[in-house]
Amino acid sequence: MAARRSGILCHPTCVPGPHGIGDLGDGLWRFLSFLASAGQTLWQVLPLGPTGYGDSPYQPFSAFAGNPLLISLERLVEEGVLSPQDLSPQPEFAPDRVDYGRVIGFKMQVLRRSWERFLRSDDCSIHDEWYAYVHQEACWLDDYALFMALKEHLDWAPWTAWPEDIALHREDAVARWAEELADEVDLHRYMQFLFARQWRAVRNRAHELGIRIMGDVPIFVAHDSADVWARRDLFDLDGAGHPRAVAGVPPDYFSATGQLW
Repeated sequence: MAARRSGILCHPTCVPGPHGIGDLGDGLWRFLSFLASAGQTLWQVLPLGPTGYGDSPYQPFSAFAGNPLLISLERLVEEGVLSPQDLSPQPEFAPDRVDYGRVIGFKMQVLRRSWERFLRSDDCSIHDEWYAYVHQEACWLDDYALFMALKEHLDWAPWTAWPEDIALHREDAVARWAEELADEVDLHRYMQFLFARQWRAVRNRAHELGIRIMGDVPIFVAHDSADVWARRDLFDLDGAGHPRAVAGVPPDYFSATGQLW
């Protein structure tokens, strides 16, 4: 018979953080220590993917990528890919809620500074780790990084509203846009590299404390995502790329009109 366990559900955005949102830094490590001291052995997380309109973790731009907003800037300072001065000026953030508009503007600006500092760095070890990561994760990372660069370049329009050749993920269009947006594509690869390193450290710490991590993944892949854009053949779409059907639930006590998922 399996041993009984108990734990807590907590998304990293909910822990205390110095930059308007919880992240993978000290606040989360203190949370793990609290779990262990309270005799808990499970930590359930909600989806950790990069969020789009509405900031819902259940509508991520990728089923594989991590949310750059969860990257701990303090950890980057410790690693030398940010300086303390890179964190200024900082907007005033509310202590009890996440203002995603302010957080996104601030953290993306600072992460871009980190990328520029990384490019100037002569630390061969982290560069070797970066190249290995990009090569190992290319099967999803290349499409995701280009997808995000295109979203920014095309004013965050859904991929079905992009120019036809790139909306259809045609090989020549992918190559042309990847070259034109190469700097932005690499920035998004870099942010995924940072997220992966920090998330790996968090997982290792949880395991050291005897805490198992339970995932909570999106029930469906989001339509406006790199996954659907790059692999339309795996999804039930019409000729324009729109879904032929959308799942959901009938009216209930949560919603008088039902829900579309």
